[in-house]
Order: sequence, then C-alpha cells, then structure tokens
Amino acid sequence: MLQSRLFKPFAASLLSFSLFAGSFSSFAGEHSVQTAEAAVPKTAVKVTVKEVVDGDTIKVVYKGKQETVRMILIDTPETKHPNKCVQLYGPEASAYTKKYLLDQSKTISIELDKDTRDPYDRLLAYVYVNDTMFNELLVQNGLARITVFEPNTKYLEKLQAVETKAKAAKKGIWSNASAIKGGCAPKAATPAPAKPAPAKPAPKTAPVVVKPAPKPAPKVAPKATAPKKESFKNCTELRKKYPKGVKKGHPAYENKHDRDKDGWACER
Repeated sequence: MLQSRLFKPFAASLLSFSLFAGSFSSFAGEHSVQTAEAAVPKTAVKVTVKEVVDGDTIKVVYKGKQETVRMILIDTPETKHPNKCVQLYGPEASAYTKKYLLDQSKTISIELDKDTRDPYDRLLAYVYVNDTMFNELLVQNGLARITVFEPNTKYLEKLQAVETKAKAAKKGIWSNASAIKGGCAPKAATPAPAKPAPAKPAPKTAPVVVKPAPKPAPKVAPKATAPKKESFKNCTELRKKYPKGVKKGHPAYENKHDRDKDGWACER
C-alpha cells in the first residue's frame, strides 16, 4: 500500500518532465529550421529585372519604380563603356547575368549597404537569385573581380576568399594574362565583299564637251565663339539635360562628376 502511494507522485512527476522535454525538443527543432532557411537577409527586397545592361549592371522595378542597379564589390569586364573596348570575358559575363536574372522562374532580391547610390544615381546592391548571392557567383566563376568602394564592405572578406579560389583554379579572367590586364576581346571577322562581275564595255559615242562651271566665291566662315560653361550640382541634375553624360571638353564636364577619371562624366 505504501509503495503504491509513493509510486503515483513519482509517475506524475516523470510524466510532466517528459512532456516538458518533448516541448523543448520541438522548439529547438523549429528554431534550427528557421535559421537554416534565413539565407537571404531580412532587409533584402524582391525586384523584377527588366534589362541586363552588362555583367554587373541591371535595370529593375524596385518599390514600384524603375531603377538602375550596380552590383557592390565586383566589377565585370566592360562591354558597353563609351571609352573602352569590349574586354575579354565581358560578353561571357553579360550572357551569364542574362541567363540567371532574366529567368522568370527565379526570385530576385536586392540588399543595399551603407551607401545606397553612386554618383550616377544608380542603386548599389547585393543581388540574390533565390537564396544565392549573385555577386558571389560571378566572382566564383571568374567573370568578375573584386572592386572596393568604401564604406560598402559588408561581404568583402567572404568575396575575397571566393576570388582567391577562382584565381587558384584559373577560372575565367584568371586563365588569361591579357584578360587579367583588361585586354580587348578579338573582333569577329567580317566576310570579304563579293567581287562584282566585270562590266560590259559601253558603246562608243562622240565625246561631249562640257564647259566648266564658274567657281563660286569662297564663303567666309563666321568667327567661332567659345561655348558657355555649364555647372550642375550632381549627376542627377546633369542627366536631366544630358541623359548619357558628357565627355571631357564639353561645357558641362566637371572633374567632380567623373568619379572613375575616364574622361566621361555621369555616364550610365
């Protein structure tokens, strides 16, 4: 009888502990799943990609407005720079970006860093394809190299490690000495024009004497006046008048708008 009275409280305590332990185990399992799924930062915003300008630049609809996005911490070889040739692996980088970011079946998101815009009013962002950072994919495949503009360095160490592996594996631009130095891609050969068939000789006719026309009096060109200098507060204001930016020597060109010092201010 005494054993029965002692066993009941012990059994009840054991049952309560089992239920509590099961409840804790369930909570721990749910927490680990949520952590594993949090690959894309909570601050990232879904966008719709409308156009791929080149390997590292795209046009998207962001918060209901069309924006140009420049990917942070990377630089792909040029394909459309007004003052540079089409560089080695530039077309490959553009094709890779189009393949992934124009795929309607994939979810595209962007994450901003400390500086959200560059001098050309482009959004500066890390781009995600589903749960994968696309900036990292370009570096991993040797289609981009790291380029740092402070203070946007949130994932710098991570991308540096990926770039080191791409260099060791000689992927993409790291497989070619000329590509490493920014060399130009070879131009596609154009077919030689077909030779025309020999013309039949014209029938002989009496020569026609044509009197030369009197020479017109030379025109005096008006004296050129120097163009009036123009000054704009920033690239946003300048592009309202000159959407494609301006070259060096243009009345609106100013060094402060030419961040990369390539002789072209506020180019897109």
